[in-house]
Order: sequence, then structure tokens, then C-alpha cells
Amino acid sequence: MCGFAGFSDNIHTAAEKEAILRRMTDRIIHRGPDMEGHWLDDDTALGFRRLSIIDLSEAGRQPMTNEDGDIALVFNGEIYNFEELREELLAKGHTFRSHTDTEVLVHGYEEYGFDILSRLRGMFAFVIRDKKKNLLFGARDIFGIKPHYYTQNADGTFLFGSEIKSFLEHPSFEKAVNGDALRAYLTFQYSSGEDTFFRGVKKLAPAHYYVFKDGQLTTHAYWDTVFTREDKSFDEFVADVDRTVNASVAAHRISDVRVGAFLSGGVDSSYITASLMPDETFSVGFDAGDKFFDETDYAKELSDLLGIQNYKKMPTAEECFDAFSDIQYHMDEPQSNPSSVPLYFLAKLAREHVTVVLSGEGADEIFAGYDWYNDTKEVKKFKKLVPAPIRRALASMVKPLPPFKGRSFLLRASGRPEDYFMGQALVFSADEATAILKPDYRHGRTADEIVRDVYALVSDRDELTKKQFLDMHLWLPGDILLKADKMSMAHSLELRVPFLDKYVMEQAEKIPAEYKVNDIDTKYVLRQAANKTLPDAWANRKKAGFPTPIRHWLREEKFYSHVKRYFDAPYAAEFFDTTALHTLLDDHYAGKCNNGRKIWTVFTFLVWYERFFVMEK
Repeated sequence: MCGFAGFSDNIHTAAEKEAILRRMTDRIIHRGPDMEGHWLDDDTALGFRRLSIIDLSEAGRQPMTNEDGDIALVFNGEIYNFEELREELLAKGHTFRSHTDTEVLVHGYEEYGFDILSRLRGMFAFVIRDKKKNLLFGARDIFGIKPHYYTQNADGTFLFGSEIKSFLEHPSFEKAVNGDALRAYLTFQYSSGEDTFFRGVKKLAPAHYYVFKDGQLTTHAYWDTVFTREDKSFDEFVADVDRTVNASVAAHRISDVRVGAFLSGGVDSSYITASLMPDETFSVGFDAGDKFFDETDYAKELSDLLGIQNYKKMPTAEECFDAFSDIQYHMDEPQSNPSSVPLYFLAKLAREHVTVVLSGEGADEIFAGYDWYNDTKEVKKFKKLVPAPIRRALASMVKPLPPFKGRSFLLRASGRPEDYFMGQALVFSADEATAILKPDYRHGRTADEIVRDVYALVSDRDELTKKQFLDMHLWLPGDILLKADKMSMAHSLELRVPFLDKYVMEQAEKIPAEYKVNDIDTKYVLRQAANKTLPDAWANRKKAGFPTPIRHWLREEKFYSHVKRYFDAPYAAEFFDTTALHTLLDDHYAGKCNNGRKIWTVFTFLVWYERFFVMEK
């Protein structure tokens, strides 16, 4: 796990490039405090910060080149099948100087070109400089576990890196807010799609690669999710899932440093922990007078059953607010999922003991674990009683209307997720987002438009598949994996996600919908597979995630006042109707309604803006 930064230009001298590159990599030293490296040619500068995980020697230093020096690579991530690929490449005559997975990418590209991507099992973002072909080849893993940003400046300079903040050190980068990202953010709580909150900076989409040659950039997809039902018995699927998950955990445990596990009270992290059997687990919760906000007792109980040392952290509200500016700095973009806060402290705790942790992200998306994937009893009954054409006609009639009692029910009963499902986050509705924004910021794409484009790719699929597909393309990379990477790397901790493995995904794609979600539970087949290892209480416990008591905090005077100062700031009025903001805040503080998530989403943006555009000119 590391970080890279680089650029391609014909403007600066070698000495100038070296100085710029050093400043860029210094910006991301938290991603790799163990080692740094720079590589230059006439056109390209590659910089790297290393967190040593596999082959801790100097032989693992990056940027890494082939024997001739005409191919150079920077790479962030882990290739879990690198030993198999290494043997394959040795048999083809390639010579290796290290035992790193990085060198497999160098020789793999020599042998297979762009097709190396189809052979990789792992999490990765990398850039290869091919001097002979005079091109840059950049890629990102199939789920988007590792970040990869790029931009082309007005003078033609092409920048790329693991974090946007490194771009700020390049003299030709013009820092500006992408105002068009704000409208959809208010609904989703993260920036969706390829655009970011920095004007002109893009995220390379998961399962995509780019080629930069002769000043021109082209992007290409190399994989996508394909849900193809396979006819097997339920018990066969349970056995297959259990075998595949355990094999993935075995692959993800390979390391030359200490490995631990994040552990909540839920099935996902518990299953990973029981399969991994690390020496240490790490948990976080809040003392908010409500068990909903603290699952650490469950984590401690399971750790004791397994004979594992458990460490826990209970951050206070003061600690969370004090750290929030740093959290948004490390996030690069405003991301208002409250769970980012406990995750930041959890990663800090884990790094005091280990360098690598395994975690349970991704299980809900690929095995269908969210409550939104299942219908309520009332909706199920209505679907049985009313024919689909009538239900869809009713939904079409009420969808354009303002909210009223029963509207949401009729939309959900339509059987078309396009009518009601925006993904796991829905903070402000499209109309609410438009109303609270100043006119200059009402022109970005709406969340509805973004969702519509994704649904169009699976228009002929079943209801559950559509929901999973949407979350895998928006929510998973935009929210879940973004915060997992940025919060762990803020503390120089490598976070691995065994559920997000190409072989686990191949297995999950084959499972019929009724085995994933039914009248008993969500992600039912995964729970039954986990039950082979875990007691019933852990295999069947309802999902809680990382609940954060923001609604309680915002009813305390000191935190109400803290947020109010941001709503009063001159820059808040640049973007928002501040009268409306204060109404949201005051009504929540008075207990008239729960506006916690809306307040937090605006507050997050303003904290991010202050950090990057006010504190840092």
C-alpha cells in the first residue's frame, strides 16, 4: 500500500521536474513513510511513497523499471496472485530482481501489454511509462478499491496520482471548485461518477484504464459486473461461497508485516476475522447512551471466543469535531458519510499495533445485504395482490407529484428501482438540493440523471440486480471504498477487503436473487456460509455499520454553535441560501425534526472548502 504522483510535460527542466515531484510526493507521505523514489525522462516524472508490505528490502523500491530501463512503473495496491504470475513469467524467460508483486506488473506488461489487466487478482492503481511506445498506461482495479486521479492542465501538462492534493504542488495546476459537483453531492453525500470537486480533475473509473500519448488521452473499460444465474441447490451455493471466501482471506493474508482485522458486531467482519484468525482485532464505538452506537461488546465477545486480543476506541464528540478538518483533508473531496469519523479513529488505533488490516467492505453490495434490497411486508403483500402493469401505472402517475402519504409506498411497489431507488444514500431530494443552492450552483447534473444513466445499462435485469448494479457503480467506489482507502492511509495503514475479490465476485454473480434476499433475511446465502464458522448470533445479527450519533451531537449547544459558525461564514453564502441552512440547524437543535444528515452534509462541504480554499491559498 503506497502512493504515487507524477506528470508528463515538456516545459520544465530535469531539475525543476525533480523539485516539483518531490513536493508532490511529500504531500502524500502518509501513504508511504518507509521509502521514496523518483524517476525522470525527457517527458515524464514518476514519484512514489512506499509503505513496505511485501519484500521489505531495497529491491522493492519504486518507481521500478525493467532491465533496459525503457519501462517504468509506479503502483499502489497488492496483487494477490503475483506468485503464480511470477512463475508464469519466469517460464517465459523474464528475469526478476525482487520478490515483490510490483515487478510482476513490469514484466507482465512487457509480456502481455494492456491485456495484463485481465490476469490480475488484487487491488491496484498504477501508471506505466513505456518509452519505446512513448505512452503512459494507467489503470485501476475492477472495484475501485484504490484511488487514481488525473487531469490535463491548460498548458498540456498531464497530472496523475493517488490523491488530488499532490496536484496542488504543480505550478501549472489551477485550483478551483467544480461547482457542478455540488448539486448531486447534496443527495448522494459523495461526488459521483468521474468528475471531482476540483475543476478538471477526474477519477479513473473502476475497471478502466487510460492511455496518454502525443498529448491525447483515451479511456477504456476492461471489465464489468455480469450477473448470470446458475442452476445449483442452495446448499451447493453455501458451500461454494464458504470455500471461495476462505480462499480469498488466505490470499489476502500474504504479508511480511503484522496483519490484524477490523471487527464490529456484524456478520461481514466477523466472518473475515474467524477465517483469518489474526492476533489482534480492532473495534470502535460511541458512548451515546444507546447500544445502537456501540457494538464493541459484541466484537470483544467474539474475540474472546476465538482467543484473539481485541482493542477498542470510544472517541468523544470533542475528538471527532477536532479531527474533522483533517478527515476532510485526507478525503480530498467532501464526503459526508458520518461513518468516516469512527473509521478514522479505528485506523489510527490499528496502526499502533499492525501495518495491515482485513475488513468486511463489499459484502453488502455483492451478496445483497442492505435493507433497501428487500421489500417490506406491506409491499410484498401489495405486489401479490396487484398485477405489475397496474402497479407500474400507479407509480408513473404519482412520481411527478409532490410528496404525500402513500407516494413512496406506490413507487416502491412498482417493482422498478428506477422509480424509487437512488442507492444507499439519499440526503437531500433533487428539489431540496436545488432550493438550498445559490443559482450559480444549480446547473450540475442531478442525482436522478446520474442514476438514470447507470440503470440504462441493466434495463432488462431483475429488480435486485438493478439495485446491486447501481450501488456497485456509484455507492461502493464513491463512498465505501473512498473512505476505506483515505481513512486508513491517513495513518499509513493498509486496508484489504477480501469480499471484493474477482473470484468471490464470480461466485456471487451466479447466485439467484431468492437465495440472496428472501423472507428470512438479506445476504442469506452469505450468512449461511458464515454460520459454518460463526455462532448463530453473529451470522444472523442485523447490520449496523458504523453508526455515528451526529443527531445527538447537533442538539448540544457547543456543537450546534460550532456548525453555526460555518453556516455564518462568508463563503457559505457563496454556495447556499444561508437562511435555509439556519432553519435546518435551528429546527434540529430545537428537536422539531431530525435534520442531522442534511446539516452534516452541508457542514462537511464547508469544512472541506475552508481547508483547501481558505486555510490554503
